[in-house]
Amino acid sequence: MIGLFLRAKHWQLFVLMLGIPSVYQAYFMSQIWGFQSQPEPVVGKEGFTQVLNEEFIQLDFFPYVMIFFVLVFFGWFWSIAIGLQKNIPKEIKMKVKKFKVFFFIPFFYILFLLIYMGGLFSGITTHGLLNSGWIIAIILPLHLLSMFCIFYSMYFVAKTIKTVELQRKVGFGDFVGEFFLLWFYFIGIWFIQPKVNKLYIK
Repeated sequence: MIGLFLRAKHWQLFVLMLGIPSVYQAYFMSQIWGFQSQPEPVVGKEGFTQVLNEEFIQLDFFPYVMIFFVLVFFGWFWSIAIGLQKNIPKEIKMKVKKFKVFFFIPFFYILFLLIYMGGLFSGITTHGLLNSGWIIAIILPLHLLSMFCIFYSMYFVAKTIKTVELQRKVGFGDFVGEFFLLWFYFIGIWFIQPKVNKLYIK
C-alpha cells in the first residue's frame, strides 16, 4: 500500500482527495437548489420534516465521503514518512516512534468524529447524547490536540522529504517550503508528489 502512494501521480491523488468530495458536494448543492425551487408542500410540520429528510437523504453519505478522504490523506502522509525512511542515511536518526503516536491520535479522533456524525444523520445517535455537556468537554481538548498532532505530522513528513533529498541533517529553514506545501495540500500536492516519485524511484 505504501508503494502505491509513493508511485501515484499527483493528479491521481488530487482526484481521490479533492475530486470525489467535490463531485459529491456539487451533487448535494444541486439537490438543495432543486428542492428550493419546488413549491412548499402543504403538509403539517412533521410531514414537511419527513419530506425534507427524504429529499436530503444523500446527506447520509457525507461521513463516508469524508472517511474516504481521511484514509487517502493520512495514507499519503504515512507512506511518505515511513516509506522513505529506508532512503535516509543511517547516521541520521528520525523520531519515527514519536511520529507514529502523533499520527494516530488525529487519525482515530477524526474517524470517531465522522462515525459519530454518521450516527446523527442516520438517527442512531440519541438527541440526549448530542446535548450532553461531557461530549463537548471531550471533543474540545481532543480537537486542539489533534490539530497540534497534524501540524507535527506535516513537520515530520516535510523533514523526511528534505532529508532524503539532501542526504544530510536539515533544519526547519531547509524544508519550510515543503511544510507549507503540505499544509495547503490542494496546491502542494502538484509539487510534492512529483518529488516523492523521484525520491522513491531513486
